[in-house]
Amino acid sequence: MTIVASSDTSSLGPTQSDFIWNDEGDCAVTATKLAKAMATQLSQGGSAVVELHGTLGAGKTTFTRHLLRAWGVQGRIKSPSYAVVEQHESPVATAYHFDFYRFNDPQEWEDAGFRDLFACPGLKLVEWPDKAAGLLPRPDLRIVIEPVAQDQRLVRIKAVSAMGHYWLSLLTDSADEPSFEATAPSVFQGGACS
Repeated sequence: MTIVASSDTSSLGPTQSDFIWNDEGDCAVTATKLAKAMATQLSQGGSAVVELHGTLGAGKTTFTRHLLRAWGVQGRIKSPSYAVVEQHESPVATAYHFDFYRFNDPQEWEDAGFRDLFACPGLKLVEWPDKAAGLLPRPDLRIVIEPVAQDQRLVRIKAVSAMGHYWLSLLTDSADEPSFEATAPSVFQGGACS
């Protein structure tokens, strides 16, 4: 993983960073670092939304798979293209993997209980968020994956929330990672979901 550019226009940390993934191994490194950065806050009942943008085959589900594996999720992790959402339990937190590629009807949002899922604690990874525009909560991170060669990807990660800034700073910091408790902004802890 190569950091191409990082813009620091906020006192909270970097606002956006660009990375080059030369292969799937670089994707795994980024996903693992992000999983580690998010673990403390989410294991304590926090909530996060990460939007994943990119064309078909760009690597959105591959990134999700590596992140969830870093959290200890076992079994098959696939794109929920037809189911729209897959729930994954991990030792860290519950993760909901959404794929809105085939989402066409805003009434489905209410009927399927997506509003309730987004209100639950845990991680929400959202592929094709533009298909559910106006319905989704504000993300913490927005990740855009763009193929530039056979295996190479240009990846832009944008922090949208205070937590997103913190997590992005951990991805771009080549020094030892600081203690979460010492540097993470205080966040609202979500309620219980059934």
